[in-house]
Amino acid sequence: MNRCWAQDVLRCHQCDTPGPHMYCDICHIHLCKACVGEHLSDESTEHKVVPFKLRGLASECSKHSKQLCELYCEQCDIPICFECVSSGEHIGHKQIGISKSLETKKEIIQKDLQELETAIYPEYQNIASEITVQKSNLKQNSQKLTTALDKHGEDVHREIDNVIKKLKIGVDEMESKHLVVLKKQDDEIKCSVTKITKIIADLKKLLNFNDVSVVSAYKSKNAEFRRLPPKLTVSLPEFIPQNIDIEQIYKQFGFLSELSIKTEERGYTMDPGAGSSTPNKPLLDVPQIITDINTKYWESNRLRNVSCLSDDELWTSGQDNIMRLYNLHGKLVKSIRTDSGKQPVDIAIAQSGELVYTDPSDGTVNIVKNTQIQTVIRLRGWGPGFLCGTSTGDLLVVMISDDNKQTKVVRYSGSTEKQSIQYDDKGQPLYSSKLGPKYISENKNLDICVADNQAHAVVVVNQTGKLRFTYTGPTSYTKETFIPIGIATDSQSRILTADINNHHIHILDQDGQFFRYIDNSYIQRPYSLSVDIRDNLFVAEYSTGKVRKIQYTV
Repeated sequence: MNRCWAQDVLRCHQCDTPGPHMYCDICHIHLCKACVGEHLSDESTEHKVVPFKLRGLASECSKHSKQLCELYCEQCDIPICFECVSSGEHIGHKQIGISKSLETKKEIIQKDLQELETAIYPEYQNIASEITVQKSNLKQNSQKLTTALDKHGEDVHREIDNVIKKLKIGVDEMESKHLVVLKKQDDEIKCSVTKITKIIADLKKLLNFNDVSVVSAYKSKNAEFRRLPPKLTVSLPEFIPQNIDIEQIYKQFGFLSELSIKTEERGYTMDPGAGSSTPNKPLLDVPQIITDINTKYWESNRLRNVSCLSDDELWTSGQDNIMRLYNLHGKLVKSIRTDSGKQPVDIAIAQSGELVYTDPSDGTVNIVKNTQIQTVIRLRGWGPGFLCGTSTGDLLVVMISDDNKQTKVVRYSGSTEKQSIQYDDKGQPLYSSKLGPKYISENKNLDICVADNQAHAVVVVNQTGKLRFTYTGPTSYTKETFIPIGIATDSQSRILTADINNHHIHILDQDGQFFRYIDNSYIQRPYSLSVDIRDNLFVAEYSTGKVRKIQYTV
């Protein structure tokens, strides 16, 4: 037998038997079945002997030394031991066996793996292939453009050469015409000069004669030459160049169309029955208040907003200029003062996990990076109100015009406006223009949900801004007027809205059908809502300043 291989064989810690079938999770040793009894007989320490394949399932409790975590708290999402249970810290929390928890988690992991392997990964491969094709097309298109530019340049040069050639021909023709005129006049002058020369010679001879008959026969010809030939005035041609207008040349030559790069959402979603990692979560018959978080908000500074940062921390704001981060035990973790020193209207968590808030006093939407405040959007003629982050990293901002006559929802990518939602297909306003809360939330199906307090309605449009439905309360509603305030959505695309007058939370499906109320008698004037990634509902109470964590799904 190969010695190295033999050294890798697991053996019983007590008798050295190879291939032991048992394991002590506390002592961390391998045991054969025959030695289990002897090992358990050692009462100097605790023992937890399990089949070898289940080793390590129960880990040691971080709070209680030497205790194994054999249970799992679903609310706290942590393994716990029996001492944790007896301590009262998990009273009212749903607890399951650690093996059951492991099975559930592995089911989720298996679904995630299946989705990644069969759907997401192939999609990304296709996208990568598309990019390769786009790169090739880009190179080919650039070469095509360069060739077209060269050819058009040659055509333009040829036309310019033709223009120059025609002008040169014109110069030659004008020169020929001018030479003909000059030659004619030159010939006439030379002829006259010859005649004058001969007359001068004849007159000189005549002066030497004394013959009266010859001299008296002389007739003067000076009158013929006293009138000088006409003066030929010629305006020589000039080349008058035009100013070279570069812009006009570009217009005449042609231009490149603008490069257009658009980022479009692919809208990839998985059917929950086809491998989605979001399990079906039916509603509990009786929702449970898990935790009450006491904040510093009270009558002089009412609690207005809550937004979950993580499983155990949440941002809040009220009627002062400070935004406060609390943990689930009510401990103040951090506080941020607004840049203007004025009250924020709303707060939200961006996809990046950073706090965002609106400040109508200076018309800004701001983001908090660490402790530094940066203005992302600055409005003119409109005031920013309520807002939410989206799954794509955009911000949806509800805003009202400075004259309080118009309300719209605007989608921003960074500081760039991408979409404006204001009217329905008939040109009628989707939202009331009256001042009042208009909390907003993007649903998982990408619908945009607004709780229009003054209209006493929840208005839902799809991602293109087309009206899907308006919810004004269930048809059998006989209590106080339905006045929605806060709004949130969960992993099942359900819509939750706070009915402040009736101390209820309405739960709707994604199509606006009423499911049920959360009307626990402990809820008092619910205002703002937020849902964490586990579909726990956080309710900010206007009257008490408390934030209540409620479990409403199985």
